Amino acid sequence: MNSNHIPARKRRAKVTMLGTGDAFASGGRAQAGFIIDAAGARILMEAGPEILGAMKRHAVRPNNLDLIVISHLHGDHFGGLPFLLLEYMWESRLERPLTIVGPRNLESRCWRLMKILFPGFDLARIKSRLRFVVIDPGATLQVGSVKLSAIRSPHTKPDISLSLRVEIGSKTIVFSGDTGWNDALVKFAEGADLFICECTYFESRHLRFHLNYPEIAEHRGKFKVGRMILTHIGREVLNHRRQVNIEMASDGMQLAV
Repeated sequence: MNSNHIPARKRRAKVTMLGTGDAFASGGRAQAGFIIDAAGARILMEAGPEILGAMKRHAVRPNNLDLIVISHLHGDHFGGLPFLLLEYMWESRLERPLTIVGPRNLESRCWRLMKILFPGFDLARIKSRLRFVVIDPGATLQVGSVKLSAIRSPHTKPDISLSLRVEIGSKTIVFSGDTGWNDALVKFAEGADLFICECTYFESRHLRFHLNYPEIAEHRGKFKVGRMILTHIGREVLNHRRQVNIEMASDGMQLAV
């Protein structure tokens, strides 16, 4: 059946979890990254260092993206961008211009990292095909068919870290990004069909720049969302996995939304 003849409220989105580990790749999990396929668009959320390999392992063509969205400027979330750019320069030309959305300084950090990792390369080969767009906390952007909203997450200073809300077609997907507990996240996630929430720690409740599982479990009832799944899984959480009663993502998992 032609998807154009399916009522918007019944159209499904698909989320492919490419990387569900923390910065230490705990348990051998790849670092952050997932794909959203919805309403004819393909979005890459986060680009950890292993993202290019993860895309190829799971048959996701790197050059078939409409949008990349980055939550913050830690290497396990944007460090894979230079390898994607290298891919676009030499292996698979972008099928269409690509927009990359993220916090302030993402563009300059990306090009600086590219020059460090691959010095002497002619970046003009790819720059004309890319458009970097800043999203600030509290802002809402429309990028093609995708509506993006952001709030600040308590994770980094002075750099900005974001929680992100993606609305496309009839579906809403919210991603916590890396964050300590934030009351504003409850309201921000409200009504989401899928809430992808970081869960780095279990015992280390004193570390306030990431969420820990007991804290998430304590507040689970506040999140009025269709489905909640944990990602950015750290060593402590894996060691206590039998005590985790909220769904955990794994690398390669596909979610129908």
